[in-house]
Amino acid sequence: MPTSRRPDPARSEGALPGAPAGSDLLELGGIPLRDVVLDPRVGTPSYVYDLDGMVGDARALHAAFEGAPHLVSYAMKANSAGPVVRALAEAGCGADVVSGAELVLAMRCGIAADAIVYSGVAKTDEELDLAITAGHDGILAIQAESVEEIARVDARARALGRTARISLRLNPALDADSLDTHRHINTGHDEAKFGIPLASIPTAFAAAAASRHLTLVGLTAHVGSQVTATDGYLASARVVFRVAREARGRFPLRFVDTGGGFGIDYGAGCPVTPADFIRATRALQAEHGLEDLMLGCEPGRSLVGAHGVLVAKIIQQKVGDGGRRWLMIDAGMNDLMRPALYQARHRVVPLATTTGEPTATWKVVGPVCESSDDFGPHELPEAPVGHVALLDAGAYGYSMASRYNGRAFPAEVFLRGGRIVAVKERRPLADWVDDCLAAR
Repeated sequence: MPTSRRPDPARSEGALPGAPAGSDLLELGGIPLRDVVLDPRVGTPSYVYDLDGMVGDARALHAAFEGAPHLVSYAMKANSAGPVVRALAEAGCGADVVSGAELVLAMRCGIAADAIVYSGVAKTDEELDLAITAGHDGILAIQAESVEEIARVDARARALGRTARISLRLNPALDADSLDTHRHINTGHDEAKFGIPLASIPTAFAAAAASRHLTLVGLTAHVGSQVTATDGYLASARVVFRVAREARGRFPLRFVDTGGGFGIDYGAGCPVTPADFIRATRALQAEHGLEDLMLGCEPGRSLVGAHGVLVAKIIQQKVGDGGRRWLMIDAGMNDLMRPALYQARHRVVPLATTTGEPTATWKVVGPVCESSDDFGPHELPEAPVGHVALLDAGAYGYSMASRYNGRAFPAEVFLRGGRIVAVKERRPLADWVDDCLAAR
C-alpha cells in the first residue's frame, strides 16, 4: 500500500508543481508517485499498481491453508489487467471468471483450465461452449446459479458430445441486513438474483443425477463483497458444508467453495484479514468432516485493492458562498465509479506534503457532468496544487471505467521490483470520436 517518505536532496530536482524541496513524497512499490507521473508515457489520470504487494497478499492467503488442498480463484472482475492476472497466476492462483472474455484472458495469462470456475447468472450458449471445451476437458466447474441453467449446460454438453463439470452455487438466504456491506454488493439474501434457492436443491440434485453429460463436482456460495466480519461468511459456509454432506454420497464431489468478498481497509479500519476468514472456514470444514475435499475461495478486492492508486492532476479550486470549497481534478466517475455507484469512500491525499503546512476541507470532484461525480470531503493543503492520489483503487477501478462524456480511459502503470515494468498508455480522444462516427 502507499507510503510516504522524505526524499534525498538529490531527488528533489524535477519536482512536480507544489512539491517543495524537503517534502514527504507518497510512494507505491518503493517508487515516488511523483516520478511515475513525470514519466512521459503516463500523465494523468492514471492507475498505478504494485504487483509485488498483490503477490505478497496472495502468498499470505495460500499460507493460511497450511498445506491443505485448496484453490484460490482470483475474481478477475476486480482487476483484469494482464500484468495483474499473470502475477497472481505465478503466485499460484486460479481464476473465478464471469464472462467468456475473462475465461480467454485467464488462460492466455497462464491459468490452467482446470483451475478456473465460471460464475454468473446469464451465461450465453457460446460462453458455455467455451467453458466446456476449454483446455483438455473443460474448466474445473461451470457454477450453475439456477435449476434452469443446469438444463442449459446439459443441452450444450450433449450437443458437443462432451461431459461438463458443474458446481451448484447456493443462495444461503441470509438476512439482507446480516452483512456489514452495501446493499448493491450483498448477494446472499433470498431477493438476490444469484444462486439456487435452498428449497430447489433437491430438484437441482435430481437434474444433475439424471444427466449423462454432467458431473457435479462442487458446491459453492458467495454472500457479498467488502465483508469485514466473519459471522455472515461462516453462516453461508455452514450451508455449503451441510449440503455437501448430503451430496457426497451421490456425486463425486471434488471441492467446496465458500466464495470471496473479503474486505479491505478503506480508511475506517478492517478488523479481520483474508487469512482470518480462511482459518475460521477450515475449522468449520473439519467440524463437518469434509477435510478431504479441496476448499476453494474467490478473492478479488482483498488481493489487489490496497495495492493500486488513481493519480489525478488538480485542475482548479473553487470557493463558494459560506466558505464552501471544491477541488476539481482530472479524474472523474468515469475513471472510478465506486463512489457514485454505492457511496464508497476513497482517501484523497497529495503526492507531496510538507510538515506543518495549513490544511482545509475540500470537496473533491471530477470533470464529469453529473452531480454524483463527487469523491467527498477531504482534508488537504489550504492551497492545493499539483497532483493527488485516490488510495485503495486497485479493485473495481479501471475494470468499471467508461468513456462517458467523451473522456479517455486512464493509463495503467505496473510496478515490480522498485521500477515500472509495464505501461498501458491512454488511448487518444480521437478514438472515441471515431467510434461515435463508425455507424454508416
